Amino acid sequence: MKRFSFSLQLLLGLVAGVALGFVARIWDVTWLAETLTEVGAIFVQLLKLAVPPLVFTAVLVSVANLRNVSGAARLASKTLLWFLLTALVSVAFAIGLGLVINPGQGVTLDTGAAKAPESSGSWLDFVTGIVPTNVFTAFTEVNVLQIVFLGVVLGAAALAVGEKAEPFLNLNRSVLELVQKALWWVIRLAPIGTAGLIGKAVSTYGWDLLAPLAKFSVGVYVGCFIVLLAVYPTLLAVWGKVNPIQFFRNAWPAIELAFVSRSSVGTLPLTQKVTIERNGVDSGYASFAVPFGATTKMDGCASVYPALAAIFVAQVFGVPLGVGDYLLIAFVSVVGSAATAGLTGAIVMLTLTLSTLGLPLEGVGLLLAIDPILDMIRTATNVTGQMVVPVLVARSEGRLDEAVFDAPPQPLDSAPGRAARAPEPATA
Repeated sequence: MKRFSFSLQLLLGLVAGVALGFVARIWDVTWLAETLTEVGAIFVQLLKLAVPPLVFTAVLVSVANLRNVSGAARLASKTLLWFLLTALVSVAFAIGLGLVINPGQGVTLDTGAAKAPESSGSWLDFVTGIVPTNVFTAFTEVNVLQIVFLGVVLGAAALAVGEKAEPFLNLNRSVLELVQKALWWVIRLAPIGTAGLIGKAVSTYGWDLLAPLAKFSVGVYVGCFIVLLAVYPTLLAVWGKVNPIQFFRNAWPAIELAFVSRSSVGTLPLTQKVTIERNGVDSGYASFAVPFGATTKMDGCASVYPALAAIFVAQVFGVPLGVGDYLLIAFVSVVGSAATAGLTGAIVMLTLTLSTLGLPLEGVGLLLAIDPILDMIRTATNVTGQMVVPVLVARSEGRLDEAVFDAPPQPLDSAPGRAARAPEPATA
């Protein structure tokens, strides 16, 4: 397999998964469907296993290294500003698309059988979700935002303590290198995991469930493609002054894995590796931006999908929406995605949007059946945005290695371990 690039291996795994999934579905091969499900589940679990120690040690060491980095506050504010701006643009396109295609018009569904979710997101979820009630729970539940919080706090404490904290920092640097080495062994299994994940999706859901909701489903994919292939490339070319095609060549392995895994957190290790080793973003900055983005940067789940879904639910239930409602959708999408920290992103954002607009929460039940199929493109959009923003900020701050970015994409299995080392202090 080393004859093939890692991206090609992922593509071969995807094709094999689709083929095996259709075999399992068409001929009702139960054991094959169960095997694909288990293979995919084990792979995602292995990825999630590595995420807590990776994020914690990377953030902690990066904070400690800030003693030699100027403009840290400016980096953070620029990152947050780009998160908000790209979310606003994404939701604006989604609302415009929804008004053009009217995804809920002519749809006849049994709304009486739909059930509201047992729990929904709230504006307090973000605030209460930042600080863990139990340190161990943050790690066992893979709550990335809480892990980032703990890393920042302990890193700042190490900065304040000074020399006495060096043994602690050296321990975390060693753990970081060990975790990243073990993590790469897991990522090398991604072609097999991809086959299991996509095969499970095809064998379990097929495409039959899309028929009654075809217009809405196509709308979600079109909306995400607009963001992926129009919004992001424009931002990269105009503001970042980098080649969008080269960016997508570099970022493709993470985008592909996000599509099949349907997990921003599960893709986080590869997202960070690609951002540093292929897109040339300074490792110290990427250690902040990528984990933070994996928690709060969700243009697919928090912007495109809730906007189209809200319009769909309003039309199905016969609730008229005015200009104020569309502005409210935009507001919720821009500032509400952080409320999904540690929760199931798209469903929480949808319930938050519907409840804010006063729309029936039973509308969530109408969309749950096709959610796994829609979640693929949503997650791919999320992860792409989580790589676009660090490139834009790094480019504007002189923290983008253009030689690395412009070079032919280096095979990830043979790339020098820039990310495997502890993040070094970057010059201003």
